[in-house]
Amino acid sequence: MLPRNYYLDDLFNNLLEKNDATKMKCDIYEQEDDFFIEMDAPGFSKEDIKIEVKDGYLTISLVKKQQEEKNYIRRERNYASYERSFYLGNVKEDEITASFKEGILTIKIPKNVESTHVKKIEIL
Repeated sequence: MLPRNYYLDDLFNNLLEKNDATKMKCDIYEQEDDFFIEMDAPGFSKEDIKIEVKDGYLTISLVKKQQEEKNYIRRERNYASYERSFYLGNVKEDEITASFKEGILTIKIPKNVESTHVKKIEIL
């Protein structure tokens, strides 16, 4: 069992700052029975975003492809892909929902209710 503070930890926390995951800024917070991830994704559409849950990890991928070749005089916007993963811990994976509005991706992750029932075991 991992301590609670490891839940929703970023898989890339210990890598160098050069990692593209640092460009995917997000806030993670909790309210009652849910965790929330709010991630900035300006310039992306919801078709550019892929969210997957596999082996206890939530992975968010953003892919921005160049539409057509143009005769650029200056080009500052990049067309690339970014990916970021978080360990979920004890959550209801089947009930995760996501919404995308005004460049902000919001993911709602319901918690599994941990049993508070204590069972005493008698030593024979």
